[in-house]
Amino acid sequence: MVGKAKRPRLHRAAPRPWPARDPPPPPLPEPGPAAGGWSAPAGKDWDFSSSGVFSGLKIDPDTLVKKLDLDSRSIVSSRTGLEEKTVLSKKEKMKLRKERWLQKIESVKLAKQKQKAEAKRKATPVVGDMQPLMEALPELSDLTTGGRGRKTPKSHVKAKAEPADFCLMKQAQKHRLL
Repeated sequence: MVGKAKRPRLHRAAPRPWPARDPPPPPLPEPGPAAGGWSAPAGKDWDFSSSGVFSGLKIDPDTLVKKLDLDSRSIVSSRTGLEEKTVLSKKEKMKLRKERWLQKIESVKLAKQKQKAEAKRKATPVVGDMQPLMEALPELSDLTTGGRGRKTPKSHVKAKAEPADFCLMKQAQKHRLL
């Protein structure tokens, strides 16, 4: 035969308050009609007033009762009871599910692109990431994007040193000189 398996205890008994650990010696029972039993009426021998944690607390039972009004109900619970759910076909459910899935993929891609761009901006030496500053200060962004106007490109024509000898000149240089 197999014996019962002993299960471990889940809870421990609460410790008694320290004055109750050393109770005063009980009074000697007086000989009388209830000599062998309890002399105090039922329930009177339990004295919980020694702890004093909630001794001065008076709670009205009416305050413990709480009723939910329509105003205090949450929005979600009030909506679910009032309107009917639309019955969707299996195809429509699959389409909605696919759209949500594609949106999730798109948001993940966008988050990765943002991370990549931020890492690239942070890797810029000396300057670091200027994007938060540009978003916070629109005046700064106007200055950095060229709010001053378009610069006209200056045309610098580099003049080559022309040879002094007429015989060393090219044909175009000879025509320019004459």
